Amino acid sequence: MAMKYQKGTVYLCGEKVKMWYGKYLIYEKDRDGKEIRRHRNFSICPKANTPKWKAEQLLREIILKEVDTPESPRAHIADDSVTFRWFVNERYIPMRQGKWSPAYRKTNTYHIEHYLISQFGDWPLRQLDTFAIQVWLNRLANIGYSLAIVRHCFTNIRAITCMAKKQKFLTEDPGEDVTIPQTKPVVRPVMTREQMLALIGAIEDVHDLCLIHVGIFCGLRASEIMGLQWKSWTGEALMPHGTAYDGQFFAGRMKTRQSKAPIPVPDQVRPVIEAWRSVCIDVSPDALMFPTFGRGKRKGQAVPRWGKNFLKWRISPIAQKLGIPDRLITFQVMRRTLGTDMQKHGTLKDTQSMLRHASIQTTGDVYMQTIEKSVLDAVNSRTDAVLDGWSAPVKEMGLQGRKPRGSKPIRRSSAKLEEEVSVSY
Repeated sequence: MAMKYQKGTVYLCGEKVKMWYGKYLIYEKDRDGKEIRRHRNFSICPKANTPKWKAEQLLREIILKEVDTPESPRAHIADDSVTFRWFVNERYIPMRQGKWSPAYRKTNTYHIEHYLISQFGDWPLRQLDTFAIQVWLNRLANIGYSLAIVRHCFTNIRAITCMAKKQKFLTEDPGEDVTIPQTKPVVRPVMTREQMLALIGAIEDVHDLCLIHVGIFCGLRASEIMGLQWKSWTGEALMPHGTAYDGQFFAGRMKTRQSKAPIPVPDQVRPVIEAWRSVCIDVSPDALMFPTFGRGKRKGQAVPRWGKNFLKWRISPIAQKLGIPDRLITFQVMRRTLGTDMQKHGTLKDTQSMLRHASIQTTGDVYMQTIEKSVLDAVNSRTDAVLDGWSAPVKEMGLQGRKPRGSKPIRRSSAKLEEEVSVSY
């Protein structure tokens, strides 16, 4: 008996007792070898206490049994027993996590569990629609979640629904027409020159000074800095050979292909690296440049540092004495500061090469707040044409037409706001 995959059709029939009936096609060959098609109709079960999805499931089992052909691995027709949580945990994550780095796997699985599964986990997968997804994303934006969180949810939900359609769990992709809602502006802080000078001037340990110099002036990612080996140092540049995350070293693993490019080291930073090299206990090629001691099973071994722990216990106390907010003491801020400052000393392409971004758009949108010189020249020219020979007498101006008492509450409110902001840091 020849078989062409089909799921059949269920329908109700009967006057006194409603029954679920099923029908499907049977393909056979006659004496001449010509393929013929016959219809098969039969009763499945009473309608009472049997929903339609259950009748459809029973029909599929009967079809597979009758034709004696294994179910295609791609033909997973979803029913209400296939929930969003089941599909994510049993299909999506197992298939995708092979390409995720340890850091990304930890972050992404948390986001999926905390935002997506907490919202849609118990939903039958086939009941998920575009309207429900879009309303959920809009609510996240209205609550006040940042663009990074909303975009992460947007990307994950679209990837999940796309895979569900490709694997035949869904007939249509409900995430295809979803859009990212408008979110609150993203604040990307950077360090000032005075803050950087004060910080490196207050560090007394050569190991800490070298590590911070590499972070501020070379712009490496935290995982790249903690994974540096002495063979990475060529005397003029740093060549990453791996990354470190949560105290584990991953040889040869980088974020992107461009991340393997050498990082030029400024002339003023090289003596600091050599000073640390001269006192470091182990400077063999495979030894870590910034190791710490292991614990437990790794006791007595040199292991990679945890970036956050290093900043928290070694650098943040110094920064607090200098009045530098903790939110600025991150390798991400140091990297962003380098990218922003580079616009005054080089081109956008130079900054992309220094930060080793795969896309120049990332450099321009995230790390550099650039203003094209031609744009600045144009707006200056237009302003000069309007204000030719005239300037506002701002020094002689006062509060004309204002009530003196009206400004005091404003100043008090502003002072209170600044106090609240400083406390939140």
